[in-house]
Amino acid sequence: MYKFIGYIPESAVETVKTALFDAGAGQIGDYSHCSWQVLGLGQFKPLKGANPAIGEIDKVEYVSEWRVETVVPDARLAAVIEAYKQAHPYEMPAYEVFEMVGV
Repeated sequence: MYKFIGYIPESAVETVKTALFDAGAGQIGDYSHCSWQVLGLGQFKPLKGANPAIGEIDKVEYVSEWRVETVVPDARLAAVIEAYKQAHPYEMPAYEVFEMVGV
């Protein structure tokens, strides 16, 4: 079992969460669509060669983003990561994956 954490702009949070759940994330026992989220402020600076969905080259951009956490079974991890990348509006979406021990 893995914990998947993604950082999603407010405008896309429900669309991206739906993609994650459809790919197999978020099931705990007899419950589906399980996640936890908190709103924060992300920042990034697109460099030359980037094609940013938000912001301008060489200018720091600040965006309200949701940190969304959910669980992913081993067999669905690759599909969940791919679904996240496809549904997310950013060219290079940030995410983290942690193996859960003892689950």
